[in-house]
Amino acid sequence: MTTRRRGASLWAALVAAVAMVVGLTSAAAYGRADDARRGDGGRTAAAQVLTWKAGDPIDRYLEFPTTATAGPTTIVFENSTATGNTTGMPHTLTFDVSDPEYNNDVPLNILANPGDANGGRHTAEVTLTPGRYLFKCTIPGHGQMQGILTVTEGGGEDTTAPETTAKVEGDRNADGAYVGQATVTLGATDAGSGVDRVEYALGADGPWQPYTVPVVVDTVGAHTLRHRATDKAGNTSAEKSAAFSVVARPTDDTTAPETSATVSGERDDQGRYLDMATVTVTASDTGSGVNTIEYALGDGAWQPYTAPVMVHQAGDHTVRYRATDKAGNSAAVKSAAFTVVAQPDPDTTAPEAAAAVTGTRDSGGAYLTSATVTLSASDAESGVERIEYSLDGGPYLAYTTPVIVDRVGRHTVLYRATDRAGNTSAARSTAFTVAEGGGVPAPNCPEYDERPTVFVGTVDTGVPNRMTNRRCAVNELIEDEKDWSSHALFLKHVDTVIDRLLADGVIDTREHRKIYRAAKESGIGKPGQTEGYRDLFDGTAA
Repeated sequence: MTTRRRGASLWAALVAAVAMVVGLTSAAAYGRADDARRGDGGRTAAAQVLTWKAGDPIDRYLEFPTTATAGPTTIVFENSTATGNTTGMPHTLTFDVSDPEYNNDVPLNILANPGDANGGRHTAEVTLTPGRYLFKCTIPGHGQMQGILTVTEGGGEDTTAPETTAKVEGDRNADGAYVGQATVTLGATDAGSGVDRVEYALGADGPWQPYTVPVVVDTVGAHTLRHRATDKAGNTSAEKSAAFSVVARPTDDTTAPETSATVSGERDDQGRYLDMATVTVTASDTGSGVNTIEYALGDGAWQPYTAPVMVHQAGDHTVRYRATDKAGNSAAVKSAAFTVVAQPDPDTTAPEAAAAVTGTRDSGGAYLTSATVTLSASDAESGVERIEYSLDGGPYLAYTTPVIVDRVGRHTVLYRATDRAGNTSAARSTAFTVAEGGGVPAPNCPEYDERPTVFVGTVDTGVPNRMTNRRCAVNELIEDEKDWSSHALFLKHVDTVIDRLLADGVIDTREHRKIYRAAKESGIGKPGQTEGYRDLFDGTAA
């Protein structure tokens, strides 16, 4: 017994904290302001007493009512040792007033636990009205403790469905058809629990929709509007319907609608749609307005067009389409033709790349003056997207026209190809030698420097001395024998050169920084170092 009391007192301490979290105050029961009276023993003269019981479980009330009669009511909520609460677990009985689907006129909120002043048994006096009340426990983690109380007028449980009516209004012609449009007003009554909702559906198989305002139907033709109602006790009336016809207003509109269709989807190189094509039909009419749009697939029957048409079947297809305006003018039938094919298996094969070197050759096989490298590639699946090449260890460049190599010496061209599926072939190479010859000028490079790495003055940057697309090596573009009267001017020169090399893709950002740092370290242009590279090329360097 001592252990249970200690547990109850611990729960009592927790209850105060929980009450602050869930918004409960020390007054544990609330009802309507004009008729709710707090009680401690249920001694009232209410017409009915409704009892909820809770215990140790946090996922359900142990006992609760599901139906009641409208009128003054005593609510009893007991969460005590007598109802099986052995742990001092707190619970609430709360009527939710925030959900518009349920009655919100009784803001009941009772917090109870075996250790409170009433021993866990509380009462409240409220007045219930026909409808449904959502009750639940608001203690965090107790969200499954909830249910619905259905309240009906006196006389017991409501088992009678509502009565519904429909009234169709509008201007009518001599045949009884509605001219231009018809407005359908629905009504429902229920003498028991009251009407909960009214619904309607257009046509024989249209979806049910909530009825909130009169329904306006302006599509020319015969129509059926189905309707039904459900009361707060869950009884749904038998489906009824209202049938009527709408005809166009008298008009001098004699022009048919304008129609068009677009076909969209993923396509292959031949313009065929892969796996699916979507046909979107549109129509416009500046006179009486568009009444209907129809389509037919192949030689099939005409169907109402309500959404884009998706065609999945492989083969050649034709979608016919037409439109009619509200004056009865029909557009000429048009069609959209297309082909659907199955999505091919993923392309995982890289292209085949090849190189051919041409030019005049000497007896030793070297190319005189220059050599022309022509690259090609083929791909039988997704097709070739690009070819790239690298000359003498330089960066890969896009191949667009044959590459002319006219620097004397040994050369190597690497080349590769990538297809539209992203497969890239392994790099292949071709090597050749260019010998001296006349007739073609040498590249216009400031100097000739084939050291393997880039130097600035005497500082080795470690950056590869690559061949650029100007047919000069990086070193050859940086070097300049003129007298540099200013270190800042020399740095500006180097920065201009390497900015262009970065833009051309010859060097990357990291290599750009290394070359610029080497230029600063070189000291060229400072007092005593104003002659630039001259001593490197006239043989006077130490």
